[in-house]
Amino acid sequence: MIRMKPVDVVIVGFGWTGAIMGIELADTGLNILALERGAYRDTSPDFSYPHNADELAYGIRGKLFQPLSRETVTIRHAVGDTAVPYRQYGSFLFGNNVGGAGIHWNGQHYRPSPEDLELHSHISKRYGAKFMPDDMQIQDYGLTYDELEPFLEQFEVLCGTSGRAGNINGEIKEGGNPFEGPRKRDYPTPPVADTYGARLFADAARALGMHPFPQPSDNASQPYTNPHGVRLGPCNLCGYCERFGCFMYSKASPQTTILPVLMRKPNFALRTHSHVTRINLDSTGKRATGVTYIDAQGRQVEQPADLVIVSAFQMHNVRLMLLSGIGTPYDPNTGKGVIGKNYAYQMMSSLGVFFDQDVAINPFIGAGSGGVQIVDDFNSDHFDHAAHGFVGGAYIYGGQTGGRPIQQLIVPPGTPGWGAAWKKAAKESYLHATTVATHGSVMSYRDRYLDLDPTYKDVFGQPLLRITFDWHDNEYKMSQFVTSRAQDIVRQMKPKATSLTLRKPGDHYDVRQYQTTHTTGGVIQGSSPETSALNRYQQSWDVHNVFVTGASAFPQNLGYNPTGLIGGLTYNSVKAIRENYLKNPGPLVQA
Repeated sequence: MIRMKPVDVVIVGFGWTGAIMGIELADTGLNILALERGAYRDTSPDFSYPHNADELAYGIRGKLFQPLSRETVTIRHAVGDTAVPYRQYGSFLFGNNVGGAGIHWNGQHYRPSPEDLELHSHISKRYGAKFMPDDMQIQDYGLTYDELEPFLEQFEVLCGTSGRAGNINGEIKEGGNPFEGPRKRDYPTPPVADTYGARLFADAARALGMHPFPQPSDNASQPYTNPHGVRLGPCNLCGYCERFGCFMYSKASPQTTILPVLMRKPNFALRTHSHVTRINLDSTGKRATGVTYIDAQGRQVEQPADLVIVSAFQMHNVRLMLLSGIGTPYDPNTGKGVIGKNYAYQMMSSLGVFFDQDVAINPFIGAGSGGVQIVDDFNSDHFDHAAHGFVGGAYIYGGQTGGRPIQQLIVPPGTPGWGAAWKKAAKESYLHATTVATHGSVMSYRDRYLDLDPTYKDVFGQPLLRITFDWHDNEYKMSQFVTSRAQDIVRQMKPKATSLTLRKPGDHYDVRQYQTTHTTGGVIQGSSPETSALNRYQQSWDVHNVFVTGASAFPQNLGYNPTGLIGGLTYNSVKAIRENYLKNPGPLVQA
């Protein structure tokens, strides 16, 4: 065992939240070390054009993703089933290397609705506690939207988020989202220009009395300089966002917003190819003394530290807490324990929309999140759920994020899967098709959780994380309802043909079908150590000098993309560390 010189702070994982923690804590003068399991990656040379626009390498073979041969997860549908390894990317995508999933995301940057942060209390008050099924165990976050709003804005300002406000200090603004929580000011930059498919969608939704608005986007609509002095360039709508790094310096990522400044800080250091295997505890088990990791030469290394920030991907955060023995593992039979509790995902549906030859959609013009229009009327609790019998909702989006020939090419219903007829349909429909889809919430349940697999291990001999997950009736009802509203919009668009992908009762969770990488829960935050692993500042209830950031803190999954909320929660956490914890190390909230 190699023992390194102690540092003040060690950060485990170096994506969005690790970079935010790094730059905010480096400003205090503390000695900061970040450990990243992957390699160093930056816009130049790693994402430079034209080799970056290689769909086979990045989109299909997953050049930026974690190698599943070294570490993966196992998956089963129900307690008592045998889990099997996730061997080929499908349902979700693990980030790898410096920047993590913040490199290859699309850039959708939403705030939560106010009720999302107090969901259990809100649903109980509006509909009664019996409105929720007995096995649903949704929870509040332990803080309110008004408390989090300044930190949500701080993350938007960092990213230069493009959008149009719908509610400024309680005043509803035309053209924005009228259902959003109040914000202090508009987005840092105006919306990205609509694609033609998005305009057709918005016109149809508006004709039906809905309230379309431009999707909040971290694809920059114009040149922007953030508070760190880092500059982003305007997006050229090339369509290579999801699964790709951005060669234009246009998509907000750790590389384009933070690292040019952080990497120059004399009190900050980064070690790549450093795979953390556990958080070390003192003899009491109540204080972390640092971490142990395996370096590029395969050597075990002990890194002492006064403060441990766990900021890896959601599932990796859960696994590290379980491997380190911090907190009580969740038991679905008793409902007790907190580590691994409340795993959730998201449920989507989609419609292919096909027009005649005189409607030129040109799908190759697209961005990961810009140029798309959104309908939020049926998301969260923006409508009365009483007659529908489900909790949660989804936003509906229209337009295209690109037209990559392998993964984004759609053909009309009834087209063969290969051969001359498929080629003919692809050629005739490519320039004249767009997509409408729903992006829905998934609640947490007693029998949906994460633990350590008793059979399978990673390349270092440690147990893999095991996922126990399948859909529940609540989500089938939600998706059917919102998809029906999406179909109303599509009919108003007057296409010549449509296709539909919708998960129905009886359809099991299928890991072969990609939906989102928005996996949540397992180290959730809340107001009590009996029901949560972290307090409102993402500090461990059990080990006060361990903070855990990211979507692992979500008590259930909202209908929005999670990154905006993740960033806001991280800024809330690091402010508490800087202003309170460092002055008086100990629990920031008394149990």
